[in-house]
Formats: sequence, structure tokens, C-alpha cells
Amino acid sequence: MQRHFFSNLFLNLCLNLLIKPLAIFAIDATVQNRVGQEEYGLYFTLLNLTVIFNIFLDFGINNYTTKTIAQNPEQTSNYFGTLMSFRLVLFLLYVFIIFSLAILLGYQWREFYLLLFLVFNQLLILSIAFFRSHFAGLHLFKTDAIISVLDRALLIIFAGAFLFVLNGDSKNIEWFIYTQTLCYFITVLFAAFLLRNKISGPFLYWNFRSSLSIVKQSIPYALLILLMLLYNRIDAVILERLHSNGRVEVGFYAQGYRLLDAVYMFGMIFAGLLFPMFSRLLKESIKEVILLLKTAGNLLIGGSIVVVAITTFNAEWLLSLIYINVEQSAVFSFCILMICFIPISMNFIFGTLLTANGSLKTLNIISFLGVLLNVTINTLLVPDLGAKGAAISALITQSFVCVIQFYYAYTIIKFKISINEFSKYFLLIIALSISGLSSSYFSISSSTSVFIQLILGASLMFFLSFIDIKELKKITLFRQDPNNYPSN
Repeated sequence: MQRHFFSNLFLNLCLNLLIKPLAIFAIDATVQNRVGQEEYGLYFTLLNLTVIFNIFLDFGINNYTTKTIAQNPEQTSNYFGTLMSFRLVLFLLYVFIIFSLAILLGYQWREFYLLLFLVFNQLLILSIAFFRSHFAGLHLFKTDAIISVLDRALLIIFAGAFLFVLNGDSKNIEWFIYTQTLCYFITVLFAAFLLRNKISGPFLYWNFRSSLSIVKQSIPYALLILLMLLYNRIDAVILERLHSNGRVEVGFYAQGYRLLDAVYMFGMIFAGLLFPMFSRLLKESIKEVILLLKTAGNLLIGGSIVVVAITTFNAEWLLSLIYINVEQSAVFSFCILMICFIPISMNFIFGTLLTANGSLKTLNIISFLGVLLNVTINTLLVPDLGAKGAAISALITQSFVCVIQFYYAYTIIKFKISINEFSKYFLLIIALSISGLSSSYFSISSSTSVFIQLILGASLMFFLSFIDIKELKKITLFRQDPNNYPSN
């Protein structure tokens, strides 16, 4: 079991670390360099609009599928046809919502044309996730890992050939969207082919009662995801609509957002690890919850501080490695957005704790307030500050949500933070800040500065006990067998 667990974990991490950063920085960033800020800004705005409301394509189906099939693998064929049919009905609702919003926002013919493909892409993306939920439920982890990166691997091949081999005319964003559609479609066909061997029943079978039951169970979760997507993704939509040079400003904002999006996935991995552990330990031992909370906080929040220090003190140099033209607006936005990673990391921990505790009403209220705050600040700042205003709004919103979630998490388990615990965060921030400022004062090259801060940050993570090998082993044991989670 242990060998099986580590082989699957290693394969998943290797594939994701190899493929996804390459797709983000080698392909996506190059596309932005080629098409320009305004063209990419349009694409980024429309993409965010389709992502915000893609919960209407899912409604918790994927989580429901993974859990149900894991518990009852023999029922795979019975569930698949019903859920697939229900997803197609949800797609019609999703299309209606997106294009109704597009009309209200005053989009023109070209925006509608691009939205047709982007909306279809979301259907393909959620279908891939749906197939993956079956592979995960059937414990076909290697297959799931391969499918998880196949679309991006194909994008690297096809878009890479177009950009770097054929040197094609890439001034318009359409070709990139078409390429994404092709990659998603091939991945869906391949996943369906593999899954077909595991399913004996029809691919489509309508069952209204079963579909309605899923909706009723999923509404609180679906609402939470929708609200979180709104305050995380609506900045670009507001920026494009309210600023006089909106699409260019969205392009600057996207330059800064790309790296935040890349590190975001590591927080998601933590949330996936923590949720089942919090769910079980909350019923058994508050003491163990507190210990796990401190371990996760040390590792994720401490790591986020190191990442933020390295990126903010070397922002212009890092952006210049990725983009051809780097404006100060993009540098400022990038710095502010990367600082957001600290409260976002805290949200992954405390938000997951509240979810595991079943505090969905509380989380929905917090997220709703986050949406109101984000929209209000964006409306006030974006017309004059553009991308800078959107980044400031993101930081204020994430910090607000973080503080409120921290407070409610505290009311649940009444954990205490000692002076020693607090001081080591303070020492980490001070040491990295001195290192960054010293590099600037003594005109040390950015590449050397990044290396120094990376070594210093990693060393301090061990020296100040942010990384606790003993506790990490306990987390690993839980992933192998939740019933054998060792207590102190």
C-alpha cells in the first residue's frame, strides 16, 4: 500500500510540475507577448467570465461521483448515464446565464463569437473533470494523473509548434482558443474511450428524481464556490468594463496574475490533503486538529512568505524573464497580487477547517461580503488606477476574508498562538526583508538575490521549525490509511 501510494503521488506531482508550469509560462505567456496586451486582455476577461459561472456546469457532481463510486464501485454504470445527461441540461442553463450577462455588459459580435468557443471549452473541461472523478473513484490513479495533464501536454505540442516551429501569424487570439478547444476535445475522447471499458450501461440516461436529489444536496457547496469565484475572478471583468483603456489594463493585470495562478495550485493540494483529515479529527480530537492546524500553517503560510519575498523584491526581473514589454503598472500589480498569496494560503487552511466543520452558512456569508467588498473597491479604484486598483482590491478582499475566517475558526477550536509561534513568522519576514533590501542597496544582481533569498528562506524554514518532518509523516500515513492516523 505504501509503495502504491508513493508511486502514484510521485507520478502526479512530477506530471503536474513538468507540464503545467511549461504550459503557463512557455505557451500562455508567449501567446500574450505575441498578441499584445489589448488582445490578451479581451481573452482574459472573457475567460474569467466563463470560469466564474462554471459551477452551473458542475453543481457538485464531480465530488459526488468520486465519493459515491469509491464507496460503491459496482454502481459506476448506474450513475454515469444519469449524471452525464444531467450535465448536458446544466450546460444549457450555463449558456443562458453567460450570454445573458454578455448582453447586459454590452458585448459586441466578436465577444459573443469568442464566448461561444470559451463556453464550449468549459463544457469540455468539466467533462474531463467528470471522467477523472470516475477514475479517482475506481482508484485508477495513474490514469487520472495522465488525463489531468493531457490537455496541457497537447497544448504545449500544438501551440508550441505553431509559435516556435511554424512561426504562424499569431496576432489574433482566435487561433489560441481554437487550439485549446482541439486539445480539450481530444482529451475528452481519450478519457471517454478509457472509461467506456469500465461502464456497461448507456452514456446518456435521464433520471429527473436522481438529478434533483443531487442539486438539493449540492446547493450550499455550489453557492460557496460561485461566491468564491466571484471575488477571486471578477476583477478582470470590472477592469475591462470600467477603465477607459480596459483591455490593455487587463493585459497588465494578467501578467501579474499568472504567477499567482501557478502557485495557487500548491495551496489547492494542501486543501485536498487537509479536508478529509479535518473532517475526521473534528469528531475525535480537538487537540489533534490544533496540531494539524499549526503544522499546515507553518508549512503553507511560512512557504508563502518565502515566495512573496522572492517575487516582490525581484518583481521586474522575474517579469522580464517571461514578457517582452514590462510596464510599471504590471510590476506594481504583480507585487500586490503576490502578497495576496499570504492571506490566500491562510484561507486554504481556515476555510477548509470551516468546510470540514460543516459551517457552510458562515462561509457563504463571508464570501458574499467578500464579493460586495471586492465589487465596491474595484468600482472606486479601477476607473483611475486601472490594473493597480484591481490588485489593491484583490489584496483588501483576500485579507478581509482571511481575518473573518480566522476568527470563526478560532471560535470553533479555541486554539492559542504563543509568542514563540508568532515570533518565528516575524523573524522570517524580517530576515527575508533585510536580504531583499541589502541586495538592492549593494546592487547585487537579481539572479543572485533570488538564489540568496531562496537558500535563506529554505534554511529558515528548517531552522525555525516551519517544516516538521514528524508531522509530515503523520499526514502521509493518513493519506495511506485514515484509520491509522497516529496521535501524539
